[in-house]
Amino acid sequence: MKTLNIYVTKSFVVTFLMAMSLLTFGLLGAHLVKIFEYISKGIPISATGAFILYTLPVIFTMAIPWAVLVSIMLVFGRLSADSEITAMRACGVSILQIIAPILIITMMLTGFCLFLQVDAGPRLLGEARSLVKEIGLNQPLALLDPGRPIEFEGTYIYIDDRVGENEIRDIQIYRMDKERKKVLQDITATKGKVEVDQLKQILTIHLYNCTIIANVDNEAGQQTRTFSKEFMFSINYGKELNEADIGKRIKYMNFKEIFAHIRLNSKRHINTTPLEVELNQRIALALSPIAFVLLGLPMAIRTSRRETSIGLFLSVILMGVYFLSIIINDSLTNYPKLYPQYMLWLPVVAYHIAGLVMIRRIVKH
Repeated sequence: MKTLNIYVTKSFVVTFLMAMSLLTFGLLGAHLVKIFEYISKGIPISATGAFILYTLPVIFTMAIPWAVLVSIMLVFGRLSADSEITAMRACGVSILQIIAPILIITMMLTGFCLFLQVDAGPRLLGEARSLVKEIGLNQPLALLDPGRPIEFEGTYIYIDDRVGENEIRDIQIYRMDKERKKVLQDITATKGKVEVDQLKQILTIHLYNCTIIANVDNEAGQQTRTFSKEFMFSINYGKELNEADIGKRIKYMNFKEIFAHIRLNSKRHINTTPLEVELNQRIALALSPIAFVLLGLPMAIRTSRRETSIGLFLSVILMGVYFLSIIINDSLTNYPKLYPQYMLWLPVVAYHIAGLVMIRRIVKH
């Protein structure tokens, strides 16, 4: 029995580590592209390395459950296809005895995911945010990323290309009102130049050959259109970045902070649904490795296919349905009467119950 447990557990651990490596690299891929762009703009490698470390816990919370599911599907799918499961059971070894070590490992991984979800992940995300702020204060030109809109003090800036250190091309700028609901000015320019005063933390943009469309009356659609060979405006980027830290967003709060806000808002009769949804969502996502083992194991044994594509396809479907059904409750936070903080537990309970029922049937047969 001990030999069988070692054999199955070893196969699971090796497959899990391989899956974790591939999934972590794949999920980190989008960040790596952005990081290489930042390095090319002169941002220190140490800062980009720190950013990767800060974002790894969030990536692990997605990679670990998926790696567990992939490992279960591949290992037990192969054991079933090779009739090794049948041989083990013929020798009097039950399914529960076979998977006992894997269940222990999964429980440990679930505890680790829970720690990442409620404490380490949000805290390090906050550190990553502070790092981006520091980079913005020290190297504000790095924030002007071609192809991506940037917002400063109600001004939305989009540039198509950068040439050299300070020159920008094909610029589109929207200047909004104080409520940021109406467009006051729509400015387009073929080229421009950026100057930075790091002492005063002010970014000055010079635009050349620009067209300025001013909305006199948005409701009536009245506009004025002017052309200017040169147009200049300044942005206090230091004030903007520093004011971003005044309020802490929910996704940067750990368990204690969320729980404290729930108690405080309850006493003030303030809606606590967004906080409760966030807290319950993190716990539900952390429990996903157990759900994937319970449901993935009987499905892997029943499919009895050697092809890895079958196992990978099923793992993607199972994981996608589970995560999406939980995350979609974010859109219901504005409808507290629907109790989205409790509705998100429906797929969690369904996966666990379905897995237990299917395992029970396999054990009986």
